[in-house]
Amino acid sequence: MKKRNFIFCAFLIAMLSTTAQNQVTIIDSIFSGSIYRTYRLYIPKSYEVTKSSSLVVDLHGYTSNAEQEQAYSNFKSIADTANFLVVYPNGTKSGTSQFWNAGISPALVNDVAFISELIDHIKAQYTIDLNSVYACGMSNGGFMAHTLACALNYKIAAIASVTGSMFIPQYNTCVPNRVVPVMQIHGTADNTVPYIGNSSMLAIDTLMKFWVKHDQCYPIPSIDSVPNITKADSCTAIHYEYKNGSQGATCELYKIVGGGHSWPGAPFKIAVTNQDFNASEKIWQFFRKYKLNNMLNVPESGNEVIVSMYPNPCIDQLFIEVQQLKSIAIIDITGKVVLQSTQSEMDVQDLAKGIYSVIITTKNGRVVKRLVK
Repeated sequence: MKKRNFIFCAFLIAMLSTTAQNQVTIIDSIFSGSIYRTYRLYIPKSYEVTKSSSLVVDLHGYTSNAEQEQAYSNFKSIADTANFLVVYPNGTKSGTSQFWNAGISPALVNDVAFISELIDHIKAQYTIDLNSVYACGMSNGGFMAHTLACALNYKIAAIASVTGSMFIPQYNTCVPNRVVPVMQIHGTADNTVPYIGNSSMLAIDTLMKFWVKHDQCYPIPSIDSVPNITKADSCTAIHYEYKNGSQGATCELYKIVGGGHSWPGAPFKIAVTNQDFNASEKIWQFFRKYKLNNMLNVPESGNEVIVSMYPNPCIDQLFIEVQQLKSIAIIDITGKVVLQSTQSEMDVQDLAKGIYSVIITTKNGRVVKRLVK
């Protein structure tokens, strides 16, 4: 009887402890790139350890921080209802200003590796569906979201950028390994990241054409005016949707006519802010349509792709058994292709120790597996 009571009490304590951590923000850090990196993690009230939850990575703007981004994007009530966790990482500092290395310079901190490690860290502690991990951001954080679409698309199912763009050098080198659904929200009167672009960053229309072409969407969008329910906000919104992309991908643009460098629907105003719709709600409605496994492993001919990869972990020779092999690419944690082959046996002994993604392309589709070296 005493033993039964002890087991019951232990179970009760565990359940209470799980409940107590819901609807709270946890402040923590991980060691990445030889430094400690901090983040804030919001646990929604609907979170249950027995059910998988989605994860949204929300990235702050230049000079901002995780705490400000959490208040500004205001995902809390949406996450509580839809049951997804939101992590707000902090960038590193250049002088006194916090920023993201969104394709700025390889000599700077590796933020792609940090976000990858952060996703793994959260997965180790919470019940996360790794097929439902998404990234969004404001301004420099929006640039970083596009960087993740270029370099971490084997972990990020879809991205959304608010007032961000892509620097021209990254545009010239961005070759994603799969289709990436993209939402862009941008004001035509944005003086910080101009809608028409400049000598260092892409115009938003050019940015959309890049993703529409990459995702093989129909190039002529459906266009709808967002109802102008708040005339006092001094701007209007137009929604462009590029449909029928490869593997069901779409690209969407909310063009805020007269809008500034701001997050539509934000609870406080930092520039001309559209209040005709809530950007966070639209972002989640967009994200929830996509699962990473559906974007990575959709057979082209309707046949299931069955792959055996061994040994794993691997020291020297990696063997892959699959029918109708076309190519194999091994990608490091930064998104760089470090090995490529059309053969089923690969020599990996020169690879550094770490975790890699192996993209196996066949005539029937594509599969992504994780390799430990």
